[in-house]
Amino acid sequence: MPSTQSAPGKGRLSPRLIGPIAVVALQAVAASYFVVDGIDDLIEQAGRGFSVEVMMECLVALALLAGVVLGARHLRRIASDLARADDALARARSALADHIAHRFDTWSLTRGESDVALFALKGCDVAEIARLRGAASGTVRAQLSQVYAKAGVGSQAMLMSLFLEDLLDTDPAAVPRRGK
Repeated sequence: MPSTQSAPGKGRLSPRLIGPIAVVALQAVAASYFVVDGIDDLIEQAGRGFSVEVMMECLVALALLAGVVLGARHLRRIASDLARADDALARARSALADHIAHRFDTWSLTRGESDVALFALKGCDVAEIARLRGAASGTVRAQLSQVYAKAGVGSQAMLMSLFLEDLLDTDPAAVPRRGK
């Protein structure tokens, strides 16, 4: 069966795998039953000769058993891929958070400006930021103006684009051209 360990929550079974694991387990129970039944039928008919029906039952039981083994191996690979993807996502989130903190430090944002800038990067408008921070809308507008000035941008969209540009390769020579 697949490993139940996945990053970042090592030791926990991913909820995305519970259904497939249950199906493979049910198939394993069914395969065990049919294999034992087939062996029992073969032993019973050993002295009288084997019938086509018993041979087909055994063949089906072995095919089901092979399906369980292949399904379990595939599920293990999926669990491993899922764990690697979760780990990569956690590293990317951490790297983005570190990059945002570095930019905020470079711009010398105050704690309040950093909070407001982070909410702006998350797509919140002035009213939402004011509500979330328990501050007046005018205060948030003033802090956003300071953030924009320190970052050298004129709007929330431009602030967001700074970070998007950092994530993308913005070297014009590296961007493939269409149609030529």
